[in-house]
Amino acid sequence: MLKVMSLMKRRADMSFADFRRWAQADHPILAQKLPGLRGYRMNVPKEENPDNPYDAVSEMWFDNAEARLAAMATDAGKAAGGDAASHCASRFHLLVDEKVFV
Repeated sequence: MLKVMSLMKRRADMSFADFRRWAQADHPILAQKLPGLRGYRMNVPKEENPDNPYDAVSEMWFDNAEARLAAMATDAGKAAGGDAASHCASRFHLLVDEKVFV
């Protein structure tokens, strides 16, 4: 199983409240349409902290890297990626092998 963690920083002209609403209400509608998506979580701080380097972290699970690439190549993947790009000043993706201990 491949886990993709996306660290997101909002656009400078976007308020934290607007970004939080987008990340928790609007973007998940698009992300959930990705074919082959096995799990999805969005993590946004409860309160704004200007010292935080990122404003949200999303977590997505796919069977493997090929399934992720295939999903992102679809119309749904392009729509979700474009939506994230239009709301974020930067995004950094970590493709990780998650190990759960507790």
